[in-house]
Amino acid sequence: MAHDIELTLRPGLDPAPFAEIYQRDKLVSIPDILPEAAANAVHDMLRTSISWRLIFPEPDASHPHGHRINVLSAQDIEAVGRQGMAQRIQAVMARAKDNYGYLYNAYPMIEAYMKGWDPGHPIHQLTEFLNSPAFLEFGRAVIGADTITKADAQATLYTRGHFLTRHVDEGHEKERRAAYTFGFSRNWQPDWGGLLLLLSEDFDIQRGLLPRFNTLNIFDGTKVHAVSTVSPFAGDGRFQITGWLRDDPPAKPS
Repeated sequence: MAHDIELTLRPGLDPAPFAEIYQRDKLVSIPDILPEAAANAVHDMLRTSISWRLIFPEPDASHPHGHRINVLSAQDIEAVGRQGMAQRIQAVMARAKDNYGYLYNAYPMIEAYMKGWDPGHPIHQLTEFLNSPAFLEFGRAVIGADTITKADAQATLYTRGHFLTRHVDEGHEKERRAAYTFGFSRNWQPDWGGLLLLLSEDFDIQRGLLPRFNTLNIFDGTKVHAVSTVSPFAGDGRFQITGWLRDDPPAKPS
């Protein structure tokens, strides 16, 4: 089990210059969000003590959208077996060819917190920090929305072959005000893939963001975006916290 983590915003972090960039570009990268010791502790926690689930879609005619989300634990993957998983991944790749698909490891932080999974794990401290007055007020100031009530969050790990095809975030017309990614990958190289891509209306790449360590990206989720495929020679995993700044009422844990 990982140790407790003391999480605060870096002292002296001023949202004003980042708010100016966001208002102009609807995209801003904010380095060194956490003090160094805290960022290192989050990185170590994500590397060593998370019970990751493999996330990918699968066709399901009974579902309103025609597919369901598979969420497989390590035990589930073992039960499916190598051949069964190969067939499932092959189907994911076939659908991705037609621009629908994703494949990555995740830990649903909000669901885990609300349902009391893994009691005492420091991942829950990170969930609380992302929904703390200090972090939410910083987010409100950057995006210029004083209605923000909470931050949705999932931990993600992209390894070789993982990807997220282009899309816009659902829910932006309701409760989602801005998307964010919070990076905890060290020394990531652009040749390794795994870039957050922001696309124009005709799908040219307008920006490609490296998953930098201890860096918070906030962007307009109504714009088309994707995560490029992690290359077969990537030297590490791509560790991120991803989610949305939202203005619906905060829920209470059970």
